[in-house]
Amino acid sequence: MNKIIIAAVTTGLLTFSASALADVSATVNLASDYTFNGVSQTDNDPALQGSLDYADDSGFYAGTWASNVDFGSGEDTNIEWDAYVGQYFQLNDKFGLDTGIAYYTYHGDSASDTYNYPEAYAKLGYSSSMGDSELNFWYSWDYFGLDVSHYIAMVAHTVEVAPGHNIKVSFDRSTSADEAIWAWDGTDAYNHYRVEYMTNWKGFDFDLAFENTNMDIDTADARVVFSISRTFSL
Repeated sequence: MNKIIIAAVTTGLLTFSASALADVSATVNLASDYTFNGVSQTDNDPALQGSLDYADDSGFYAGTWASNVDFGSGEDTNIEWDAYVGQYFQLNDKFGLDTGIAYYTYHGDSASDTYNYPEAYAKLGYSSSMGDSELNFWYSWDYFGLDVSHYIAMVAHTVEVAPGHNIKVSFDRSTSADEAIWAWDGTDAYNHYRVEYMTNWKGFDFDLAFENTNMDIDTADARVVFSISRTFSL
């Protein structure tokens, strides 16, 4: 998943402190592409995504998220379905910490379940008059079921340019511990940056982003990604 998930999925760490007051919610998202750290998971095609989330005022949360995927010709995997559980801590009026674990599963091909893997994450957020800053880290010890360690480190900053209008700039680096098992365009690591504009209107959230990586492959080149989502309280 904006693995982001949880990359992956929130616009910033401190959003958890607000959403923790909610009980159960569902989100539907339509995106022009599903990118994971700048790499398309849908072969550069659109994605329909959905999530179901629970959060309480203690900071505990759990949820599940799904999207269509397309890993190219000769591969019939067509669904990614993830689950996650975590705890958000409001350390003081400026700092927040989010820790948790996610499990990614894949479906559609007889070999899809061999890609399943766990991932632990920690996200430190800092809020000030200059905006919200993040330092995020993800680690898997069995990346895509290959028994290889994989790390992602990200720094990001979000600033409100006008009421209801936000700009987020992020930079992350993905690293494989053994490029003989998993490599990114022939090397053990790659860089990714993303600049996005976020707003909402009549209950819909809009996201327009430009992103690029330093890899020379078709599914990780420069692109503009647009998404529109709606969250419902249940």
